[in-house]
Amino acid sequence: MSSLSTNQPTPSRFSRLWNSNMGYSFRRNPVAIVSLAIFLIIAIASTLAPVLAPFDPYDPAQIDIMNSEYPPMWVDGADPQFFLGTDDQGRDLWSTILYGTRLSLLIGLCAVALQAFLGISIGLVAGYVGGRIDSLLMRLADIQLSFSTLMVAIIFLAVTQAMFGSETFNQYAIYFLIAVIGVAEWPQYARTVRATVLAEKKKEYIDSARVLGFGPIRIMVRHILPNSLSPIFVISTVQVANAIISEASLSFLGLGMPPSQPSLGSLISSGFDYIFSGSWWITAIPGVVLVVLVLVINLLGDWMRDVLNPKLYKG
Repeated sequence: MSSLSTNQPTPSRFSRLWNSNMGYSFRRNPVAIVSLAIFLIIAIASTLAPVLAPFDPYDPAQIDIMNSEYPPMWVDGADPQFFLGTDDQGRDLWSTILYGTRLSLLIGLCAVALQAFLGISIGLVAGYVGGRIDSLLMRLADIQLSFSTLMVAIIFLAVTQAMFGSETFNQYAIYFLIAVIGVAEWPQYARTVRATVLAEKKKEYIDSARVLGFGPIRIMVRHILPNSLSPIFVISTVQVANAIISEASLSFLGLGMPPSQPSLGSLISSGFDYIFSGSWWITAIPGVVLVVLVLVINLLGDWMRDVLNPKLYKG
C-alpha cells in the first residue's frame, strides 16, 4: 500500500509576515500603505543619488555661480536643465536634495542605532541587577530627560566647534551630530527596556534559565530582550523622525552639516535669506521634502504602535 506524500513547501519569512496580523492590518490600512510607499520612494531615490542626480553637488567643477537662483521648471525664467531650479551657489536643487536627503537619513538612522544600543544596554542592566545600580542609572536618565535634546546638542556642538575650529568641525560634523543626537535620547529606550525586564525577570522561565547555569548576559540578551522588541520598534520609528528634525534644526542654526555637505537642514538654512527676495524654492522645496519625510515616518510609527499594542489593536 503506497502512501501519498503530503510534504508542503515551507512558507518564506515574507509570506509568514504578509499573512500575519501585522500584514493583515497593513493591507487594510491605506494610510500605512501610502506612507510606506512614499518613504520607500524617498529612501531609494536618495540612496541612488549618484545614479539619479544629473549633477554632483560635492564637485566644484560641476557648479557655476552664474547658474544661481534659477527658478523651477514651472516658473518663468527657468533653465530646462535644472528641473527644480538652483540654489544660491548655482547647484542643481534636485541633485542637492537627493544627496541631502541621503545624508539626513544616514544621520537619523545612525543616531537612533546609537540611542538604541546605549538605552537597551543601560535598561537591561538597570532592570536585571536592580538595587543601587538601578537607582543610579535611572537618576541619570531623569537628569538627561530634564534637558531638551536641542539644548544639549547646541551646547555640545558650540563647545566642540570652538575647541576644534570650524574647519575640523566641518570635516567631522556628521560624526559629531550622530554622537550628540544619539547620546541625548537614550533614556527613552532605557526606561522601556527596564520596565520589561522588571516584569520578565520574576517569571518561571528566567528561574529555569538560572538553574541551567546560564549567565546574566545570556539571560538578558537571549531571553528577556526579545520580549522588548515590540516597543523598541515603535520607539525607533518615532526616534528616526525626531533625529532627522534635530539634525535639520541644528544645521539650520549653523551647528550641523556645512554648506559644502548639504543636508535638508542646511539647504533650508542656505535659502532662508532669499525667501523674501523671490527665490522661495531654495527653502520651500527642501522644506516640503523634510515635512513629507517626517510625516510618513510618524504615520508608520503610529500604525506600528497600534498593531503591536494588543490593547489598541482590533484586527
